[in-house]
Amino acid sequence: MLDATDLGAIWLTLRLATVTTVLLLLVGTPIAWWLARTRSWTKGPVGALVALPIVLPPSVIGFYLLLAMGPNGPIGHFTQSLGLGMLPFTFAGLVLASTFYSLPFVVQPIQNAFEAIGERPLEVAATLRASPRDTFFSVVLPLAKPGFLTATILGFAHTVGEFGVVLMIGGNIPDKTRVVSVQIYDHVEALEYTEAHTLAAIMVLFSFAVLLLLYRFNASGRPK
Repeated sequence: MLDATDLGAIWLTLRLATVTTVLLLLVGTPIAWWLARTRSWTKGPVGALVALPIVLPPSVIGFYLLLAMGPNGPIGHFTQSLGLGMLPFTFAGLVLASTFYSLPFVVQPIQNAFEAIGERPLEVAATLRASPRDTFFSVVLPLAKPGFLTATILGFAHTVGEFGVVLMIGGNIPDKTRVVSVQIYDHVEALEYTEAHTLAAIMVLFSFAVLLLLYRFNASGRPK
């Protein structure tokens, strides 16, 4: 069954996914709003940059993030100037890397929800003299609720399943950076297949539950 290191990896994974998902919603919402509303020529390049983690191998993303967070990288220089030290092999580094890696899984559902609203509700709110801020919080956000729920589920689940980026940025430090996917890798390397089976089965059940929840939610949200 699960030992203390397994439970520590599960707790760290849930904590990482929760913090990352909150940050993704805060960062991804203005990006998705801009992508949904802008007519600038920069929409294409910015959208491609946001979607880049979907097609890039995680090891490539982890490698460049490791360089950026290193002593000679821009993020490393910035964190050192703030007295925060270096981010690689820390929980904060994992959060930053996970936020970038899971960004498209949050931005794209929210962007699609914003685009589906159309212009009419915004025009009606404007005729009622609602400010842009009131329109966004009172009209746009309630109408885009399905997109936010989908983005939250996908962002959380994708962060839970990370391996390559986590290993490159966080390494394998118990109770600090060792998440479930890395713990399974450790069990397999040690030929502890029973322990690996237990954790892998938990991941399979979790993934199935997430997809089932997503499909049921999307089905109930369709017009009848």
